[in-house]
Amino acid sequence: MRVVVAKSASAAASMVADLVEGFIGTSPSPALGLATGETMEPVFAELVRRHREQALSFAGVRAYLLDEYLGLDRGDRRAYRTVVDRLLAGHVDFEAGAVRGPNPHATDLDAECARYERAVREASIGLQLLGIGSNGHIAFNEPGSPLDSTTRVVTLSEATRTDNARFFGSGQPVPAEAITQGLATIAAAGELLLLACGRHKAGAVARAVEGPVTTEVPASALQLHPKVTVVLDPPASTGLTRPERATGS
Repeated sequence: MRVVVAKSASAAASMVADLVEGFIGTSPSPALGLATGETMEPVFAELVRRHREQALSFAGVRAYLLDEYLGLDRGDRRAYRTVVDRLLAGHVDFEAGAVRGPNPHATDLDAECARYERAVREASIGLQLLGIGSNGHIAFNEPGSPLDSTTRVVTLSEATRTDNARFFGSGQPVPAEAITQGLATIAAAGELLLLACGRHKAGAVARAVEGPVTTEVPASALQLHPKVTVVLDPPASTGLTRPERATGS
């Protein structure tokens, strides 16, 4: 695992964009795993800027979402598919149908989870973007998720719903369930790239990177993967004892 501490949150986002651009440019048929959430917003903004100003192309890239809320209306602005369309896909040159995710409106959710699991495995994700929750979750794999878990419907923890409440209006409940790729699904990607910013992520980052591998900290499963890069801003690194300082960022 390579841990890099950038000079700022914006430098960390730029570094992640560099790695995404390098992956797209060197892969003959790139399959990119997309995370969502506030952490990824500056990364998406930088990728859009590079598309507009530096001709970064997403033609030929296939993208797969990590997870999706259940219980939201079609087109709801908080749905992760809508978020990706609004912040990234709607501004770059993905081909039609290139951005894919689980269908939260499927009549048979178990069958939909099995279908999406097959689709992600067959895609052979080359680079998977990840964020981390304050309780150590990745995607919506909450504490207690088995290391061999696959795509499934999960119940969101109170901590996760509290963290995400800021994206919902006053009096609007955060969905209680979601479809998520499992830890084993994520681990099947060729390379994992985790971005974390802010002091509120420092404890989870430290437990994931330097603590024992445990189902109580789902992100600690990254330690078992052969190719992982963790990019942090300085506040997110404050719990680490062995950070590597990035230079020139």
